[in-house]
Amino acid sequence: MALLFIVAFMGGALNAVAGGGSFLTLPALIYAGVPAVSANATNTLALWPASISSAWAYRRELAAARSWVASLGVVSLAGGILGGLLLVRTSDDAFLRLLPWLLLIAAATFSFGGALPQRVAGAATQHPTAATQHPTDSVEHPTGSVQHHPVSTEHLAVLAFQFLIAVYGGYFGGGMGIMMLAALTIAGMKDIHEMNAVKSVLAVAINGVALAEFVALGTIAWAPGLIMMAGGIAGGYAGAATARRVTPRFVRVLVTVIAWGMTLFFFLR
Repeated sequence: MALLFIVAFMGGALNAVAGGGSFLTLPALIYAGVPAVSANATNTLALWPASISSAWAYRRELAAARSWVASLGVVSLAGGILGGLLLVRTSDDAFLRLLPWLLLIAAATFSFGGALPQRVAGAATQHPTAATQHPTDSVEHPTGSVQHHPVSTEHLAVLAFQFLIAVYGGYFGGGMGIMMLAALTIAGMKDIHEMNAVKSVLAVAINGVALAEFVALGTIAWAPGLIMMAGGIAGGYAGAATARRVTPRFVRVLVTVIAWGMTLFFFLR
């Protein structure tokens, strides 16, 4: 239990500075003897409060970006529910066989996905689409009449992309934040603080509905989960307090090494 608290503290601190805390907390739960599916569900419990605090911290920026929260929130809830159901219907043996590939996706996304939103933004600048407008936006014509834009193909594509991300998030979730930033960039958002605000709220929704399923179906290992939750909250606070003194690049390199090391370990075990 002491080990789980310490690992959760480190994971919460990493998430506050650069992300990637799950690369520590999930393997620690499995090492502690928690069955694989229950370990993944318990990991969601351990790290969920941190996402709530992040969403609260971005509450001012969220007000400016609320036009996208409603539509993306609906598909995020639906995807999170589906992802959670898929997880609880997966056997421990099947999840352990799938886990190295999930870690590979997460490690690759963390290592190489940081520049993805900027690249998508550059492409969107060169080839602007209707996705930069919300489907309920309206234009006033010279005659004074108001014409409402129909839902565009690009907007539907963003919703579909976010739904797939939410399914992945409800099932596993590693690298989900970077994926959502890419989706929001495609949607036409440019302010990184507003994007982080929407991302945080969507993460709360996705993990929240999945967590509700895990609790209702008895998938949570409560003793280690509550201890890791306390460690994650303490680590997140400490990480946020010291974030300005730590070089983010150093932390990202550290997380990248941990991510690929854990991925290789689970491929070889």
